Amino acid sequence: MSRRGRADRVSAYGATVDVGDATTRYLLYGLLPFWFAPGLADWLMHRRTGIEDTSGTKESLIHALMMTEVGVPIALTLRYEVNPLLLCVQLAGTAVHEATALWDVRTAEDSDREVRPVEQHIHSFLESLPFAALAALGCLHSDQVRSLLRGGRGDPRAWRLVRRRRPLPRGYVMGIAAAIGACVALPYGEELLRCVRAARRRARDGKAPEEAGDEAVWQAAVWHAQAQKGL
Repeated sequence: MSRRGRADRVSAYGATVDVGDATTRYLLYGLLPFWFAPGLADWLMHRRTGIEDTSGTKESLIHALMMTEVGVPIALTLRYEVNPLLLCVQLAGTAVHEATALWDVRTAEDSDREVRPVEQHIHSFLESLPFAALAALGCLHSDQVRSLLRGGRGDPRAWRLVRRRRPLPRGYVMGIAAAIGACVALPYGEELLRCVRAARRRARDGKAPEEAGDEAVWQAAVWHAQAQKGL
């Protein structure tokens, strides 16, 4: 059965919308904007558990690395056509992000920063969203997925970045850029600055690493007690 025939059959069973158009709108106006919510919630959990006095600058830099690993593929996808090259970038970014997420949690636990059940659930959203985006893009661009599986043979543009034939609206791109600044760059920049200042304060006070570790454990206990009172 031809693709048009399959589409007509789906329509006969009650589909009344263009699935491709609906999926595109879901990615642009649903999944991508929603991504900022768990990111902000994760930052809040780091703040409540005293990241600057536990895992400190190391974990904060890992967070910056993770945002870069998903940010670069997103930026390229908003600007360029999906083809085998861009699919490889997206797949690599997702795989590296998943590995870095494991490193992130291990770093937090080794520092005695409490990773609460709520934060773990937030992580589950942050880890699953890249896979959801990849799956939707794969459905939208199944021809490019097949081209990737064939190694891009027969497609002279398979392994180079190609500008979008229909660029996204300027207002949308500016809105996403503003959201990244307000929901990612500002809070996580503040987190890193807070961690750096705490490390400098400990260095200025002349604390040995063992003493700094003891203080981190004590601070984590204080944060936990304060949070319990606030619940």
